[in-house]
Amino acid sequence: MKVTLKELSQLLGATIKGDATLEITSVATLEDATQGQLSFLANSKYRAQLEATQASAVLLSEKEASCYHGNALIVSDPYVGFARVAQLLDTTPKETPGIHPSAQIDTSAILGDGAAIGANAVIGANVILGENVQIGPGCVVGESSIIGSNSRLWANVSVYHNVHIGHDCIVHSGTVIGSDGFGYANERGNWVKIPQTGGVRIGNHVEIGACTSIDRGALSHTEIHDGVIIDNQVQIAHNVVIGQHSAMAGGSIIAGSSTIGKYCIIGGGSAIAGHLSIADGVHISGGTNVTSVIREKGVYSSATIAMENKLWRRNTVRFRQLDELFSRVKILEKSAKGSE
Repeated sequence: MKVTLKELSQLLGATIKGDATLEITSVATLEDATQGQLSFLANSKYRAQLEATQASAVLLSEKEASCYHGNALIVSDPYVGFARVAQLLDTTPKETPGIHPSAQIDTSAILGDGAAIGANAVIGANVILGENVQIGPGCVVGESSIIGSNSRLWANVSVYHNVHIGHDCIVHSGTVIGSDGFGYANERGNWVKIPQTGGVRIGNHVEIGACTSIDRGALSHTEIHDGVIIDNQVQIAHNVVIGQHSAMAGGSIIAGSSTIGKYCIIGGGSAIAGHLSIADGVHISGGTNVTSVIREKGVYSSATIAMENKLWRRNTVRFRQLDELFSRVKILEKSAKGSE
């Protein structure tokens, strides 16, 4: 596919600097780009690569464009502009519409026009697939589940029963949606399983990374709202609710019945305890352990930075002594006030 700078400027609402008839075939980084490719500068620490780039054109802010002598598209946010162009020139292969001979589809299932079902996929009873849904090889879609139009399951995704996935969603390989939540009662040392009879409700324009697990609700549903993006190897427990347009980075965990607000960012390796609520617009730094409610938007962090093991051991000892030190300080303060 080829597209001119003029056509891209119309797509992005950009100002052209240079040859409007120049044709672009793909996107690349400043360092790796060659002729026919479009690059971008979104981080000033890569400015040194700008003059040396072999890209045919570059997406730039107005400030950066004033110092660049090559072809450019001037936009307010070069990184967003890059994302838009990358979508236009995306070469990711799609499943061919139709049903592979090895697929197993229950006779009660309803398939929308243009649906593609890959090899060895299994579609259960009373499943509904919208128009242009793509089900990759080896996927399983359980009984009474619904997948909205233009959504895609990559290979080997498991969707349990009573799971609803909205339209224009992407679920990557190895992910499991609707597995049982971790619900048990303890009877004199023996674990008694609590059937997880809720479902999972996933909104529209949601993307879920590879090997992520989203548990079904115990009674009510686990909910992932519109526009949420979830990275690889994330654990979302039963009855969790994640608000619109929030993001979770890889390896992060949310325990059962916690609610995440809208437009939140949860850094990689973070852990959020159960039965908590997180306000809208909260940014949790990577590796943070959240053990209490967060009521105000802002950036929250915990854990310690990496240091030499000997120093870490000494600091750990000091940390254990904090309560004792605090008590001694309070005694000293009380004694000081008494002597005034």
